[in-house]
Amino acid sequence: MDKESPLPIYYQLKELLKESIEKGEWLPGQLIPSERELSERFGISRMTVRQAVTDLVRDGYLKRQRGKGTFVAEKKIERSLGLVTGFTEEMLLRGHVPGTEVKGFAILPADPEMAQLLQIEEGSSIYEIKRLRLADGIPMAFETNYIPVERLPGLTKEKMEQSLFEYVENELSLAISHGRRNIEASIARKGESHILGIPEGSPVLLIRGITYFSDGKPMEIVKSIYRGDRYTFTVDLRRGSI
Repeated sequence: MDKESPLPIYYQLKELLKESIEKGEWLPGQLIPSERELSERFGISRMTVRQAVTDLVRDGYLKRQRGKGTFVAEKKIERSLGLVTGFTEEMLLRGHVPGTEVKGFAILPADPEMAQLLQIEEGSSIYEIKRLRLADGIPMAFETNYIPVERLPGLTKEKMEQSLFEYVENELSLAISHGRRNIEASIARKGESHILGIPEGSPVLLIRGITYFSDGKPMEIVKSIYRGDRYTFTVDLRRGSI
């Protein structure tokens, strides 16, 4: 630590620890030295160490486990919201191995709200499909799709174990053009937390949206619950007139 530097000591330590993580000197899931050990190693107070570590926890580099210590956090997967892409596409683009487990596949009558959103007659048949989405074997999101049977009549549980977008575009030669997504912060309920392998009440990102074919007809309503500890969304913005 450079005590003559205008930078606060806690900030210097924070940057030093962050560098160790980014260079791979400390690996995801690894227990870092205790506050006392870091204090003795760098000749600074435990309060200063605590401030640096707290900042790194807040920034997602570290995570605390009560009674066990502080660990290097798993790196979050970043996903762009600028394009309409499926989960499988996005994972492959980011260098991860995508996986899907179909947890439910049923055909139901569309209620008034679903019918209006999907632009179909009330009572028309829709698929309700629940899927666990994985990256490198790790649960990332729990997704529910509502799809009009009349628009994808040959859909099966087996097909939904793969990429829906790939099936629609490559096998059916239908064009997907655009979509709308609404994102909000939420917490995992009991059933969701069990499926995602996280404690009940953990922070999650709740995403609701509609995806459209090129003719303007809705292809699906989708509701996705993403783990807040493993996922981050990025939006590129440009300044323009309001």
